Amino acid sequence: MKAFKITFLVALFASVFLSSCSYNTMVEKQEAVSSQWGQVQNSYQRRADLIPNLVNTVKGYATHEQQTLTEVVEARAKATQMTVNADDLTEENIQKYQQAQGQLSAALGKLLMVQEQYPDLKANQNFMALQDELAGTENRISVERNKYNTIVQDYNQYIRKFPQTIWSGWFGFDKKGYFEAEASSQTAPTVQF
Repeated sequence: MKAFKITFLVALFASVFLSSCSYNTMVEKQEAVSSQWGQVQNSYQRRADLIPNLVNTVKGYATHEQQTLTEVVEARAKATQMTVNADDLTEENIQKYQQAQGQLSAALGKLLMVQEQYPDLKANQNFMALQDELAGTENRISVERNKYNTIVQDYNQYIRKFPQTIWSGWFGFDKKGYFEAEASSQTAPTVQF
């Protein structure tokens, strides 16, 4: 009976010790996800900050493009209003966030196409500099989203492995959502000459 008690106490101690190690690792990985989410949001915010300058530059040249300018401003407003807390990074919330950002990207695409109709705008140094800044920001967004997905994959795998799956459920470590390609990217564009 005494050997059973000792074995039970050793097993209990080992279980508590191992669970605390798993818990600490889950906390570290969850914090890495939250930190990287902040970087993603930072990149999107940089893009949102560039848009008013771009709109104002185009506005001076493209007076007939008021609808396009309005669409960009409205899409920017919607995109900046859509926020997702790092504690609530579900697949659904990531998809909503991505959809708002996608609408802004589409509106920006229209705005950048306006330059083809206005040769003076194409030659404007401010417009060209802002366009370069925007292109660089889009690259940063892509890089940060890729990093985010990699960190989320590591976190999700860890909390779903045994024995962490037991502790993660008890302590509320939930699976995080990924950024995914938009549905329109699954279809090749039609090129006509």
